[in-house]
Amino acid sequence: MDVIADFLRLAGSLGLFLYGMRVMSDGLQRTAGERLQRILDFMAGNRVVAMLTGFLITAMLQSSSATTVLLVGFVNAGLLSLVQAVGVILGANVGTTLTGWIVALLGFTVDISGAALPAIALGAIFYFVRRFKRPELGRTIIGFGLLFLGLMFLGDSVPDAEEYPRFLEFTAAMAGPGLFRVLVFVGIGTLLTVMLQSSSAAMAVTITMAYAGWIDYRMAAAIILGENIGTTITATLAALGGSVTARRTARAHVMFNLVGVLWMLAVFEPALRLVDIIVPGAAVDASLATHLAVFHSMFNIANALLFLGFTPRFAALVERLVPDRPEPDLMPIESTSVLRHLEDYMHRSPGLYLYQVRNEVSRMANQTGELYDLAARLVVDPSQTDETRMREAEQLEELIDRMREEISHFLAACSSEDLSLETAEAVTNLLRITQELERIADSSYNLCRLAERARRKDRSFSRSETEELREYVEVVARFLRFTQRNLNEILTPEELEAARSNEAAVDNGRASLKRRARKRLEKHKDVRSELLLIDIAGHLEHIGDFCMNIAEAHAGLEKQSRGALARSGDR
Repeated sequence: MDVIADFLRLAGSLGLFLYGMRVMSDGLQRTAGERLQRILDFMAGNRVVAMLTGFLITAMLQSSSATTVLLVGFVNAGLLSLVQAVGVILGANVGTTLTGWIVALLGFTVDISGAALPAIALGAIFYFVRRFKRPELGRTIIGFGLLFLGLMFLGDSVPDAEEYPRFLEFTAAMAGPGLFRVLVFVGIGTLLTVMLQSSSAAMAVTITMAYAGWIDYRMAAAIILGENIGTTITATLAALGGSVTARRTARAHVMFNLVGVLWMLAVFEPALRLVDIIVPGAAVDASLATHLAVFHSMFNIANALLFLGFTPRFAALVERLVPDRPEPDLMPIESTSVLRHLEDYMHRSPGLYLYQVRNEVSRMANQTGELYDLAARLVVDPSQTDETRMREAEQLEELIDRMREEISHFLAACSSEDLSLETAEAVTNLLRITQELERIADSSYNLCRLAERARRKDRSFSRSETEELREYVEVVARFLRFTQRNLNEILTPEELEAARSNEAAVDNGRASLKRRARKRLEKHKDVRSELLLIDIAGHLEHIGDFCMNIAEAHAGLEKQSRGALARSGDR
């Protein structure tokens, strides 16, 4: 029973520590989420910038796995190249060493028990008292307090290893020299990280067990190497079914960590001696925790610097190992989508992952533009309509429907989280934009069907009617292109006014087209052709209305983003 009680105390202490880290991380992310989104815009810089970006985001997320999953999503959406992604991975591995330093510096060398409860009390004031209106700051401070409590309990709950002589005999036998013994503990570290699904949790367990005397310095260092292998599993799973570049990104993460562990094993003993030189004192008790934190940081920094100079060549090697596969022009949404890979991590910071949703919405808008371009060609010249083009239109319309379904599902999952006011309004506006894009796709597909019916029933327009329709189609196309272009830009008040001008041009164009059609009807022209022309003009006007709705929703998104940035700047 004592064994079970010791285990439960240890598990509870670890859980409290990780929960405190999660709450603290959530608070930091929600406070700086908009700034992090802007930082992501600079990822396209050089390798050093990408590496620093990976370090910063991982330090905020407190999870290299979450960073690489987010990274896979960006690569899958075509926003980052493989070379840039590799740079971010290098920084992410360095950023994940922060957990080891928190445990080493605060867990065993500083009496933090007196600071834990006051921190929670201060955070509760900011979180619950409406007068302060700083719930995210309160969440961050409460997280710090819970983390301190977890560290305190973690250090106190590990039982004395001398009470378990059989385990000490086993570890003494495994503590001798030899590569096989080191590989055993590398494997233990890999399995531990896979089971916990968190290298931060595995690192905390490792340092705590070493501090309590359950494992020695050499064993703990080997386990840490294994944890760097285990942390690559999550990104690998996220890349399954993704684009070839996403699979390459996950493969690069695995190869980077695996090669790093292999070369470190070759210099394992000298590396341990180097840490002994850097950190004064024997590797026992609190000094042992510092030794392990230095070892972890030294390994990841050296590995990152080693690969940084060879990033393009390393990326080229990964491209050869994961070759391109012939892919159809229209891939199923299940193969091209990335949001389903992010949902497990979205709860960490919904505001941050909305950045990825906006990229997916932009991709949906591009598909919608393709469908409209096809419809425009067919309605102007129905003779081009054939089975192949109609099948292409149907596939595009189905793809857009599925994208809307998945984006809406992801946004609904976001809505179930504890969102800030700005993030909740952003979710609402993104839902509206996806709905309007789907309506544009539906109207475009209906235009294709009208063109098909015109060809099938041999209805044609005169040269003047065709020219009028061509001009009107181009007016709507300009408005749609304006909408697509501005989805990835800040919509200024001037551009919102330009959107209203575009909508007025669309409305005037339809009125002019209908007026001329009615005059021709009065002169007993072909009634069916004129009615067809009026139907086409109606669908085109609807597309203009939908584009205006998107512009208004997009303006709301930018207003919320600017408001959040202003508030975070005030802090």
